[in-house]
Amino acid sequence: MIKRYVFGTPLETDAVLNKPAACRDKPPYLGKCENALIYKMDEEDIVYGLGENVRGMNKRGWIYESNCTDDPVHLEETKSLYGAHNFILVSGEKQFGLFLDTPGKVVFDIGYTNSSQLKITLEDGDYELYIIDGGTPDDIITWFRELIGPSYLPPKWAFGFGQSRWSYASSKEVRQVAARYRENHIPLDSIYLDIDYMERYKDFTIDREAFPDFEQLVEDMKQQGIHLIPIIDGGVKIEDGYDVYEEGVKNGFFCKDEDGDDFVVGVWPGKCHFPDMLDEKARAWFGDKYKFLLDKGIEGFWNDMNEPAIFYSEKRLKKVFEKLEEYRKMNLDVNTFFEFQDLVSTISKNPEDYRSFYHTYKGKRIRHDKVHNLFGYFMTRSAGEAFERLEPDKRILMFSRASYIGMHRYGGIWTGDNKSWWSHILLNLKMMPSLNMCGFLYSGADIGGFGADATQDLVLRWMALGIFMPLMRDHSARGTRRQEAYAFEDIEAFRGIIGLRYRLLPYLYSEFMKAALKNGMYARPLGFVWPEDRIARQVEDQLLIGESIMIAPVYEQNAVGRTVYLPEEMKFLRFHGQEVTEQSVLPAGHHFLEIPLEEVVLFIRKGCLLPLASGGENVEQVDWNQLKLYGFAEKGDSYELYDDDGVSPHVILEENLRRIVLK
Repeated sequence: MIKRYVFGTPLETDAVLNKPAACRDKPPYLGKCENALIYKMDEEDIVYGLGENVRGMNKRGWIYESNCTDDPVHLEETKSLYGAHNFILVSGEKQFGLFLDTPGKVVFDIGYTNSSQLKITLEDGDYELYIIDGGTPDDIITWFRELIGPSYLPPKWAFGFGQSRWSYASSKEVRQVAARYRENHIPLDSIYLDIDYMERYKDFTIDREAFPDFEQLVEDMKQQGIHLIPIIDGGVKIEDGYDVYEEGVKNGFFCKDEDGDDFVVGVWPGKCHFPDMLDEKARAWFGDKYKFLLDKGIEGFWNDMNEPAIFYSEKRLKKVFEKLEEYRKMNLDVNTFFEFQDLVSTISKNPEDYRSFYHTYKGKRIRHDKVHNLFGYFMTRSAGEAFERLEPDKRILMFSRASYIGMHRYGGIWTGDNKSWWSHILLNLKMMPSLNMCGFLYSGADIGGFGADATQDLVLRWMALGIFMPLMRDHSARGTRRQEAYAFEDIEAFRGIIGLRYRLLPYLYSEFMKAALKNGMYARPLGFVWPEDRIARQVEDQLLIGESIMIAPVYEQNAVGRTVYLPEEMKFLRFHGQEVTEQSVLPAGHHFLEIPLEEVVLFIRKGCLLPLASGGENVEQVDWNQLKLYGFAEKGDSYELYDDDGVSPHVILEENLRRIVLK
């Protein structure tokens, strides 16, 4: 059952497609105090959700903010990341889902101030509240997903492995990366282009000195089964003669300051304007700009810096420089020294700047901070709607850094600028179910970590998790250690683990597409399946992937293995590289398993089958028709395999299913 409640005069976010009539009764479960909603939690309650955020699958014990933030340091004390996903699911004696549809900042205090109290505080009193109850956690998720509409479907090739770095700065370097992968027979389907492919960091341009043969490069890579994926940023450089800038100024497509002038902000290219992504005409104009690269053979993009990130505003810079001049004349004591030290950090992402520009949204002038969480969503929406116009019969890869619920219909997400930290392997795993709940099925983290220097063992362990993520991409920052698979000493181990991804593809793609088309989850916590098992409900380092398998990656350095909890009897499979080297049935309970760096383990549930292909060096080489079955099953048990052409966005579930029966 879904109930909708309307408070005040909320702004329409277009997050919900199928709105029920508003209820007039009091919302169940919740008390109300000014601009806060309060729920008294039972001791056994688990609170799932909030999409992309820190800490555990169970969100109890911390304060979280829905406030899209460009923050590259993801710590336990962090309160907000790049997404704003206002959905939670309370699972206990009472089970219900809650979605707050409001584009401004929302604070979720989940047992931090008061250990038994969930308190949700909103910046103002204008919002829509949805309460979903009356079923299992899986039921509640499905009903919520039906409410917000279908998840984005990427092309099949986008389930292959991708290599990225900030930056591959020339055609020559891109060709070298491709050659190293191919000569080492490590599978690869995509190479990502960060900001250095652009001319002076300008969207929808190409640096012809570094990439003089861009069109030929795109074609040559396709001949090798490799797609180039360029980045697009949220700011347009102020530069005379730059067509995107001049068109935006002429047509009034940029965000305005208080005086009605185009708002000036500093991002990658220096001084920029933000396209008014919330204005329908500006959004269509910006979306059509992707045609510049589509016409050159590009079939995928990633949107970045769209929280939107602000390096500085001219107004803030002036204030800081004036204050620095005051400090220059001071004898700095302990207080003024730390004030001085902190001052420069206030230049970036300053709240005052987010209150200093305006959008035209549904015919009204609205200050940005009131709709802040919609910017990244509507930037990706601009692309998604343009792709429907420009390439109506083709799936184009699109994923974004910033997001709000609703954006899941137009693209996936990657979880932003993580670090080469062991704790971030586990954070990657814990985010997956929360993101799935909010409709973001095509998602993944930067394997190996974006910031800091990676070690071979960390990247191998992360790969062993990453092969199960829909978006599998290795990405790292300028100035860090190179972490391409061929850059380490044990190339064979990388070849084997990445190669296993391609053996698993028929199953992974099938489970992803079934979850997307049925409004289900691709990755689930154990507590969803075994709600009466108190141990299973507490497990936060294992995941169910699809209907057949459970994974339990190693995420600690120097660990020779790990303890795994089985809620029921399962079949254990050990892979050394791409080959199964051990199969055994393990009883329910705890088991310590040795797992060397070059190996991957998984567990097949009773009555289930796992189809494996023979592999390939790109997705196109994978044969979906010649599959080998592994299972914990008896004669007559079956698996429904989904497959399609991987290109058309117009798919019908039933037309693409075939049943594989164990004979």
